[in-house]
Amino acid sequence: MTCSIVIPVYNGAETIGPLVGRLVQEMGRDGLQIVLVNDGSADGSDGVCRSLCRQYPGHLVYLRLSKNFGEHNAVMAGLHRASGDHVVVMDDDFQNPPEEVRRLVDHAARNDYDVVYTRYDRKHHHWFRNLGSRFNDAVASLLLDKPKGLYLSSFKCMNRFTVREVIRYSGPYPYIDGLILRCTRNIGTITVRHDPRQVGRSNYTLRKLVALWLNSFINFSVLPLRASTVAGFAASVVGILLGVSVLAERFTRPDTPLGWASLQVSLLTFSGVQLVMLGILGEYLGRLYLSQNQTPQFVTRDEFVEASPPCTTQTASGFSRTSASSSPVGWDSSAVISPSEWSLSGLE
Repeated sequence: MTCSIVIPVYNGAETIGPLVGRLVQEMGRDGLQIVLVNDGSADGSDGVCRSLCRQYPGHLVYLRLSKNFGEHNAVMAGLHRASGDHVVVMDDDFQNPPEEVRRLVDHAARNDYDVVYTRYDRKHHHWFRNLGSRFNDAVASLLLDKPKGLYLSSFKCMNRFTVREVIRYSGPYPYIDGLILRCTRNIGTITVRHDPRQVGRSNYTLRKLVALWLNSFINFSVLPLRASTVAGFAASVVGILLGVSVLAERFTRPDTPLGWASLQVSLLTFSGVQLVMLGILGEYLGRLYLSQNQTPQFVTRDEFVEASPPCTTQTASGFSRTSASSSPVGWDSSAVISPSEWSLSGLE
């Protein structure tokens, strides 16, 4: 049984080297593939990843994206290159202990789960990210029919079936957990340790959290459209009731002056409902347009392929990967170790 580990790298020059070293030490080199995806880092991550490619030939694939596409897009790029029977996705910040990877893969293989999510007794994220995670979890429960009590952690393990189904998505707005929940409910969980961040701070900002929420809110459900229909119907009912109230007051209290304030409140309320509906419709139409316009899911500038030393470099300038079936320019599949050549002791 083989194992691939996909790590999106963003400004992780100080952590990615020790992380890869610990992963190799914990997992052993037999049957191990590590896929690093540099998502437009502004620090020295590129140089560190190239050095790791030379340090661990035959076990590491390094992809350098042409710009920052976002974490989920970077993970999709890594999943396209992962070839193991089980694929682990983890962050580059060292908050997911490398020694937990073997437990995660073993739990998935032993119980034949399609996906295993991790959960934590105690999380060491910033309170802002924890708040965003809870909100995103609530949205996923409402829109994606997420199993009750399941925490959608970024540290997870998927089997080959799930990876194959996930990478079939070719749109520019991937949401990994939504794609997983769309294809399976054979999901397990395991409690792991979550360590405090030792270097730097979280790269998640309010803009990125909102973008992630919109991906789950818009891309994987028509519930917003249905909600806007209900809101419009409710606003119409309120308008009718207000009209009846005004007519009744006119006949019962003819001396009462007509209220300017109530008129303005009504106008602002109903106008706001209409603008929200138009915004939701516009978001759906805009994303449909971008998808039909073949906006790339990610663009790979360079590929450093695992091979015998010295490390070989494949350049794919301008390559746009938008489907699982397309192949990048110059990709030498012979440089990748085939699954039949791998074995991972202790995980059988």
